[in-house]
Amino acid sequence: MTSASAPTTSSAPRLSMPQVLLCGALIVTLSMGIRHGFGLFLQPITMDRGWTRETFAFALAIQNIAWGLAGPFTGMLADRFGPFRVLMAGGLLYALGLVLMALSTSGLAFTGSAGLLIGIAQSGTTFAVIYGVIARNVDPAKRSWAMGVAAAAGSFGQFLMVPVSNWLIGSNGWQDALFILACMSLITIPLAFGLREPKTAAASPHAHSQSILQALREAFGYRSFQLLMAGYFVCGFQVVFIGVHMPSYLKDQGLSPQVATYALALIGLFNVFGTYAAGSLGQRFPKRYILSCIYGLRSVAIVAFLTAPLTPTSVYLFSAVMGLLWLSTIPPTNAVLAQIFGIQHMAMLSGFVFLSHQIGSFLGVWLGGRLYDQTGSYDIVWWLAVGLGVMAALVNLPVREGPIHRPLPA
Repeated sequence: MTSASAPTTSSAPRLSMPQVLLCGALIVTLSMGIRHGFGLFLQPITMDRGWTRETFAFALAIQNIAWGLAGPFTGMLADRFGPFRVLMAGGLLYALGLVLMALSTSGLAFTGSAGLLIGIAQSGTTFAVIYGVIARNVDPAKRSWAMGVAAAAGSFGQFLMVPVSNWLIGSNGWQDALFILACMSLITIPLAFGLREPKTAAASPHAHSQSILQALREAFGYRSFQLLMAGYFVCGFQVVFIGVHMPSYLKDQGLSPQVATYALALIGLFNVFGTYAAGSLGQRFPKRYILSCIYGLRSVAIVAFLTAPLTPTSVYLFSAVMGLLWLSTIPPTNAVLAQIFGIQHMAMLSGFVFLSHQIGSFLGVWLGGRLYDQTGSYDIVWWLAVGLGVMAALVNLPVREGPIHRPLPA
């Protein structure tokens, strides 16, 4: 049967690569940086409001699932109309969610603001939308590297914003800290102008044009897409559980709050190097092997952390190692998607894969709070994260990275 490969190129770039990387990286830095500091708010908010940890954890679990569910739709809008409007709306919703998060006096209101609103806002200000712009405007030979740069920016945001959030809480109180972060999130809006593509950019000529339904039917029926989604589920479970619950876990073990702050900052710092390295290595080595190694090494790192004596030094070593592996799954996963399916529906397909990530995030953050309230310990969830990491290392090995073959149009 005559067939055509998935297109991996488009017409000449509409925006310059430095402009795309600078504006995209700064947006991801803000969005991801603010998000990564939410774990620092767990104890002050629950103690002030008289809530259980599960109440806070459930709201962040809803945040992650809302982010995931909204991702495919924001991706569709960005593919169809360009990222500018999506980023503008995302920045406004992010600020509104943070303000209402500070004003919430009930668990339901907190879930609606910190959970639903901020989750939707993150879907429009993070990787799916930014990677769609990168895929359309960066040469395929540099695409994996460019995605690594954007992911590294998100990591730098964690390194930068976690200490900022901790300082704001300590000096202004948790409510005013959220108001200040809301103002900072509005910086997304002027940055969005740097990613404003011409109206034809998202609909540039392709060798094989597909409708949305055709693209979804093709992707979900393709084995490698299913395997990438399974691996991304594990990624979400691990990183969100650790990011939200590790500060409280360390405090429960008698370590000072500063240790948790430094630990989260170290994860962000070392992930700058890890994500950049993963994106660069994806230009030279099979991405499925990179992904398999990342998931396997995460499990090894968690086992070593749980079995070694818990000291500030062991926490910092664990944070540095996990930092190298933290968001490093993002560049190879998205680069594989573009390589297999082309760029026409890149943001949408990235959004669906990320939905799987967020289902894992929901379970990781919620089970952390739920099982802690029931057992007084995080042990079960730690070991569950280990087992899932081994599974993810195995399921990524059979992924086929070559372009999918499609019948030539008549």
